[in-house]
Amino acid sequence: MATYKRHSTALKLQLVHAYLNGEGSYKELAARHNINHSLLVLRVQKFQRGDITEEQDQAETIADYEAKIAPLERKIGQFTMEVDFLLKKTGMRTTSRIREPPLITVGPATVYPLRGDAKS
Repeated sequence: MATYKRHSTALKLQLVHAYLNGEGSYKELAARHNINHSLLVLRVQKFQRGDITEEQDQAETIADYEAKIAPLERKIGQFTMEVDFLLKKTGMRTTSRIREPPLITVGPATVYPLRGDAKS
């Protein structure tokens, strides 16, 4: 049974735009990217109908990032539980650790409050 390659929406859009901008014929572009030219014809038709869009590419990218973030968050949770377990087992109190003031996240930047601001 043959397996099929799955191309990203970004690559699909790149090929469609290349064809529409006159950078080559269907066969030339398909040969450059090692795909069948009829597949490129279908993708151009889908783009013209609105079935392939930039929004899909962005949504696909976000989904890929979220898929990578989820296991990392689980791992952080696991490590936090291990640290808490080890602290409890060794008799160290979690309150004896030096705690930094909480982070305040505003937009894309992270702001660290001043020590004097944290007390008031």
